[in-house]
Amino acid sequence: MKVLAALSGGVDSAVAAARMVEQGHDVTAVHLALARTHDGQVGSRGCCTPSDARDAKRVADVLGIPYYVWDFSERFKEEVIDDFIAEYASGHTPNPCVRCNENIKFAAVLERGLALGFDVIATGHHAQIKHDGNSKQLHRSIDAAKDQSYVLSVLTAEQLAHSMFPLGDVTKSQVRAEAAAKGLLVAEKPESYDICFIPDNNTAGWLNQQIQPKVGKVIDAVTGNELTEHDGAHQFTVGQRRGLHLDRPAADGQPRYVLNVDTKTQTVFVGPETLLSVTRIAADRARWTSGTTPEVGSDVMVQLRAHGEAMAAIVRRADDEIEIELVKSTRSVAPGQTLALYDRDRVLGSGTITRSSR
Repeated sequence: MKVLAALSGGVDSAVAAARMVEQGHDVTAVHLALARTHDGQVGSRGCCTPSDARDAKRVADVLGIPYYVWDFSERFKEEVIDDFIAEYASGHTPNPCVRCNENIKFAAVLERGLALGFDVIATGHHAQIKHDGNSKQLHRSIDAAKDQSYVLSVLTAEQLAHSMFPLGDVTKSQVRAEAAAKGLLVAEKPESYDICFIPDNNTAGWLNQQIQPKVGKVIDAVTGNELTEHDGAHQFTVGQRRGLHLDRPAADGQPRYVLNVDTKTQTVFVGPETLLSVTRIAADRARWTSGTTPEVGSDVMVQLRAHGEAMAAIVRRADDEIEIELVKSTRSVAPGQTLALYDRDRVLGSGTITRSSR
């Protein structure tokens, strides 16, 4: 089988590629040039630095496989960076890693790979693919702490059919041990956490350079009183407590949290933590990774953040949009987040949260 191994320069993708080689596949390595800012900077611990490209090349050399660099920086800017800015400007809280998987790694890269005659793309994501008859199903990794099925829940069934995740059956510590045993110099390389296109992980400062500040009001949602002014609604997200710069405590003495961000009027509504609780969540841009939609009324598990807890819910709608009702309420649900649905540890699909209510 012809395998296109995506090498990020990290230990996970290195071991994933090595496993493909050991299994006898015809493997070619590709490193993606994605985050190129105007001043040449990238995130300090992101995944797209020049040193990452060099590490990826060294891994390919050790494995004895062809190595190429594909420049998707323009498409990455349009479909990930610009989307990130637009979402924040709209008062949403996006996940750029989800959008990168959706539009770049398993869309643009996979499309080019298939056109060049490759059968699958293999990555170092911690998730499992299990066969169910003639279909592939996406499952959580056995390493719950490193599971990345959430950020892969935007894949379509067709994209999943042309994907391989060789690390789903091992823990992170086992991956590092395997890399060391294979003589891969990235065995002890630190993980990347930052948003790869934001220098120094200063998201707020970076956004302030991208979005024109607009003065607005901070309103107490309980009393309707104006509490203060702000210089940009994009600086706030649902559930935020710090950085509100309020000079008056609430009447009950309890801390206030951001409840809603109205970017049309540049109004930020704040209130007590109890008003953050929601039980109903709606999402659009539905993608059904499993290839089928769950029945209305069926029980599912849902996840709202990359490493968030799985919560029991009931499906109220499942087509091009999703609506679920949580068995127990949760808090701080922000528009723009990804809502992933699971059948136990199997990914059903996902959508982008548009609204939530009690």
